[in-house]
Amino acid sequence: MTTPLLTPVGAKRSLLPLLFFVVLFLGTGLYLQSQGVEYAFYQLPGHVAIIPALMLAIYLHRAPLTQSIDVMITGASNHNIITMCIIYLLAGAFASVATATGGVDAAVNAGLSLVSADWLLPGLFIIAAVIATAMGTSMGTIAALAPIAVSLATQADLEPALVAGVLLSGAMFGDNLSMISDTTIASTRTQGAKMSDKFKENIKIALPAALITLVLYIFLSSDGAVITHQAVNWSGVLPYAAILILAIMGLNVFVVLLLGVILAAGQGTLFADYNIGNLGQDIATGFSNVQEIFILAMLVSALSEFIKQQGGLQWIASHIQLVANSLKLAGNKAQQLAIAALAFSSNLCIANNTVAIVLTGDISKTLAKQHHISPKRSASLLDIFACVSQGLVPYGAQALLLGASFGLTPWQVVSQSYYCMILFVVAVTIILLRKSTHTSTPAGHIITSHA
Repeated sequence: MTTPLLTPVGAKRSLLPLLFFVVLFLGTGLYLQSQGVEYAFYQLPGHVAIIPALMLAIYLHRAPLTQSIDVMITGASNHNIITMCIIYLLAGAFASVATATGGVDAAVNAGLSLVSADWLLPGLFIIAAVIATAMGTSMGTIAALAPIAVSLATQADLEPALVAGVLLSGAMFGDNLSMISDTTIASTRTQGAKMSDKFKENIKIALPAALITLVLYIFLSSDGAVITHQAVNWSGVLPYAAILILAIMGLNVFVVLLLGVILAAGQGTLFADYNIGNLGQDIATGFSNVQEIFILAMLVSALSEFIKQQGGLQWIASHIQLVANSLKLAGNKAQQLAIAALAFSSNLCIANNTVAIVLTGDISKTLAKQHHISPKRSASLLDIFACVSQGLVPYGAQALLLGASFGLTPWQVVSQSYYCMILFVVAVTIILLRKSTHTSTPAGHIITSHA
């Protein structure tokens, strides 16, 4: 039995502001890119592009202005969004303090010290993955490793596009698994899942894809020159290792990040000549670094509240359910694919995996609840398929930065993003092959559980 469609005219109209935001953001980027502007898709920041969309949403709400503003404030102050934003602040503070105390350099040099020239490609993939997992940012990882990788590609006489693709692949793998990544925070908060549970769910899909990618890079590797690196400060790696272990153990994320800041500052003071008097400024810098995503998350939630109150989210969910039902797959596999498609397609439009997750979070949670998909699984699907999409769009920040660093076009970079391609195939295959059991209740409803 299918779910009836809800107030088609009003519900569809409520989606116009969201469509306007996507068209404005994407259209501006495409136009500027055609004019040869560097980082074209980041000339109009998302948290600015969404303001006209909010104005349109208020107009279409057809209510007194004060009432419409109340709706906007209700959305922006959503409990999950505010919690997510505070976590962003703490994650930004940790990343900033760890960088200032030499943690990034220590992690990079530690990785390079363990890699031989014959294993450069798989070694770079693992280094990028570990650093991205520890730092919680694919962009930060690429920014730290790209200058080194350019030199290594020259030393080892490797194709620059291949090396750039290795960095992109490793960075997306680590970012997808990281406990302090924006995407992990967004997916777990919107779906009501624990970070440790989402990590365990993610790794069941991401690890097989990573192993296949490693085998591919081993096959593509060749003899090269000796790799040079600076002396390793192993103490600088400790804060990253600590927060990863503590987060996997299930310790509260606020406590984990606060301990991370303290450990980073402590090791810097004891072993890296860090001036503890700069701690306040470094924390403030970390807050500033996440300002854009902080504001955008709140404004996207405000926009979603208008759509939610006017039935737009239910209208989308019902149509997705109709499509999913037509696939006639066992259990809730079709709905899992629907959540995956939502994340993937949204990121194609926005070119920002965190924003894509926030945009589709409510719809995905609705589908998950209706079809007995666990929060950890829906969070994992959102993060994985947004990650896949982000690693394949040539107008994403990662591809643009790598293209500029290696002197390549973004298309050349994403064409070598083998991990994201393999992850897509592995994730879809696992969804389709995952075993399901079904139990009928006396009322005739189907309860779906997963082995």
